[in-house]
This record gives sequence, structure tokens and C-alpha cells, in this order.
Amino acid sequence: MAIEIEDKFDVPVEYEIPELTGIRGCAQVVGPKTHQLVAIYFDTPDLRLAARGITLRRRRGGADPGWHLKLPKAKGVRQEITHPLTRSIKVVPPELAELVRAYTRGADLEPVAELDTKRSVTLLLGPGGETLVEVADDRVKGTVYGEQPHVERWREIEAELVGGDEDDESARELLRRVGKRLRKAGATPAGSANKLARLLAAAEADTEGAARPARAPVPEVASTRPGSAGEVVLKYLSAQVTALLAQDPRVRRAGDDAVHQMRVACRRMRSALKAFKTIISGTEELQAELQWLGNDLGEARDLEVIRARYDRQLGSLSPELISGPVRQRLGADLEARERQAYVMIGETLGSERYFALLDALDALLAAPPLTKLARKPAEEVLGAVAAREWARVTTAYDRAQAKETEEERELAMHDVRKAAKRARYTAEALGMGELAALAESVQETLGLYQDGVVAQELLKKEAQAARTAGEDTFTYGVLLGMERATAERAHEKFPRVWERTTAAAAKLLG
Repeated sequence: MAIEIEDKFDVPVEYEIPELTGIRGCAQVVGPKTHQLVAIYFDTPDLRLAARGITLRRRRGGADPGWHLKLPKAKGVRQEITHPLTRSIKVVPPELAELVRAYTRGADLEPVAELDTKRSVTLLLGPGGETLVEVADDRVKGTVYGEQPHVERWREIEAELVGGDEDDESARELLRRVGKRLRKAGATPAGSANKLARLLAAAEADTEGAARPARAPVPEVASTRPGSAGEVVLKYLSAQVTALLAQDPRVRRAGDDAVHQMRVACRRMRSALKAFKTIISGTEELQAELQWLGNDLGEARDLEVIRARYDRQLGSLSPELISGPVRQRLGADLEARERQAYVMIGETLGSERYFALLDALDALLAAPPLTKLARKPAEEVLGAVAAREWARVTTAYDRAQAKETEEERELAMHDVRKAAKRARYTAEALGMGELAALAESVQETLGLYQDGVVAQELLKKEAQAARTAGEDTFTYGVLLGMERATAERAHEKFPRVWERTTAAAAKLLG
């Protein structure tokens, strides 16, 4: 997956590319070199991808022919996934079709438009001859398919970082300097995010042409009173829906940390719907479905975490402390189980139940069941919600401490951790960073203990399997000792954390 970082500019037909030599950070300018590019764009009949700012195309010509899927990530930065050209010009490769299923939700993908582009490329090189920025001068003929095709012609300029690194500030500064010179010569920032968006907008505005498919509306947050409790809650939920959708294609590709981020988005939405039930009512069924999705994501995430944990621990041991095929059992074997868990996730993300959940989230944002409290100013309502959620943490703690046995207390402390997590997410939704940090400290300290307990149980099972197979189990004992020590340290630390955080929270909440 590549990260595409570029600036686009609209220019008149008679525009002259300015001299690009002498720009600080550029040692040499090469070009221009001309290419002919022909791209066919695919979408659902009602243009669901275009509505979300996603493009899927098959392109011939130029330096990078093939299939290209571009997914929104952030302003000025997009994720691009490529696939080699296939024989068929009408069938999207299954690998790419799978990555947009959260948006198509079962609808077919078909050719909807074509862009024929004469591109002149100028390269800006660094001191070592490496290409830093590519400036493309595009003269475009765009056609929207239909009974009566709509045709548009225009010219635009793209300045793109090559091998873009969004964290490379010097590269971004060079891109800004190039853009400044292009603007000084008469270029203006593009009015459309991409060529297809420009073409489709022109076709939709063509009242004289044949009727064209209406673009599927992007679910928008329902209109609410500015500064109201309803506005704050809906904006937060909308951000989490966006986060979930953004992670969907990454989860399907088993991207780094993607399952975790998607699961967190589920948990945050579910937590918000519980905490803000006095603002948005009647969401119990949606909460249950978010819990279902989070649970299905959970096994792969848990295996991912535990495998990385054992890998770190084994890496910290002296070679003489490692005996038997322990790396195989705690590494490759767990990884195989993780891959199987991803297969199950793939089935979940391809299910009608998942698509129904996404539809339900869209419907919630578009027409939320807001209560009368939602119309009140946020500061009058939501502070009390944060205080109530923190009170749930302290109540859970008191209940745990009232248990008669140590075993019962430990089990009940798991409820404290869950309550702290919910309080943290609620505080984050309200922009209460200090309270969120306090809740997180409780959650994480208890989590260290709980994770250590879970890791010990798994180690015992793996050790038993190794013993049955006649393998040396010495290393499992070493690891068990490490896990027990980690859990005990967290257990001993928690009373101090609890005393400090409860005092700070009481002061913060007044």
C-alpha cells in the first residue's frame, strides 16, 4: 500500500508551466516526458465509491499501468493500492473488489467513466539524482458512460512527492515551494479532489444530457443545534464510524494494528451509546451488534498481542534458558491460529449482518433518536454524564473490595477495568483529556495484571501440550515466572494508582 501525497491545481488551457529550476531543495530538473494514459473507472450503478471520495480504475500507459484503488486517509494524503493489469477490462480483480465491500455492500462494480489523458511529466531531482517531486501537466478528455455519454475537456497540474513520506517535513516543504511557484504563474488549487469527481460533477450538472445515475448520498450527521449536547455526541459517533470504515480495507489485508483500531472504534461507539443514552435513546440493538463485531475481531487481536508478548520475552532470555521447540509453539503455532482468526474475520466482514450494521450506523447519524436533553447546551448536560461514568468506576471498585475472598475480588476487579475503559472513552468524547488520562491509568494498570494472568494460563496449556509431546518444558517455567512477577508488580502498584487517580478525579469533577 502506497501513500500518495500530492497537490492538484486547476489551470487554463493556455497556462505555461513556470521554470522549476532554482527551487531550494531541488538540484536538477528533468523533462518533460509525455505519456498517453487511458483509465476506466469502476463504481456501483449509484456511484457509492465516488460519494465517499474513493476511486477504482484500470489504467493503461505511463510508468504505472495497472489497477489502482485510492482510499481517503486525510487531507492531501491518500492510500493507494495497486494490482497488475488483467486481461478483462470489465471485471474488477476480486482482491480489490473485496477491499471496498464496506462501501459497495453487495452492489456490483461496473465501468462508469473513462479518462483519456495526455500527460507531460517533469521530475525534480535531489543532489544524489533521486526523484523528489513529479510535476504532471494533464490535458484531459473525460467521458461518463450512459445512453448519451457526457464529455468534458480540461487541463490540470499535479505536483506529487515520489515515494511520499508523510512524516518527511523537508520533502513536504519542497512540495510547498513547487506549489507556490505554480500558483504564482496562475495556477489555482483544484476545485475537485480528483479527476473523476470533477467529471462526475460536470455530468450531474448537465441538465441537457441524458438522465444519469444519482450519486449515493454520503450519510451526513443530522442537523443539530450548535453547541448542543446532541451535536457533540453525534460528531463523536460520526468520527468513530469514519474510523471503522477507514480500517475495514486494512483489516482485510491484515494491516499492522488495523484489527485493534477497528475494534477500538466499535468499543468507543458502544461505550458512547451506553453513556449517552439520555441524549440518544433506543440504541440497545445497535450496541449488541457493535459488541458482536468487536468480539469477532477480538481473537485475532488477542493472538497478535500475546504472540508479540512472548516474542519479546524470549528475545530477552539468554540462549541457555531456551530449550525445546518453544519458539515454534509460541511463535509459528500462534501465528497459524492468528491467520485462521483472520479467515473468520473475512467471513464476518463479508456477511449480510455486517453490512446491516453499517447501514444501521449510517441511519443513526442521518436520523438519530435524540431526546429533549440533546437540545440543551452541552456544558449543562455532558459534564454530569462524565461524572456519572466516573462514579460507575468507584462503585465497581467498592463492590470488588467488599467480596469475601481474594479470588472473588480479582474477578470483580475486571468490572472495574471495564468501567474505567468506558469512563475513559466518555471523557475522550467530551474532550475532557485530564479525566480520560486518569481513567486510562486505572484501566492500564489493571490491564497489566489481567494480561499477565491470561498469559500464564496460556503458557500452562502450551507447557502441557509440550510435556505430552515429550518436549523440554523448562523455558515455559521461566516464562511463567516472568509473567507472575509482572502481574504481581501491577497488583502491588494498583492501590497507589487508585488513591492518586480518585483524588485527582474528585478535584477535577468538583
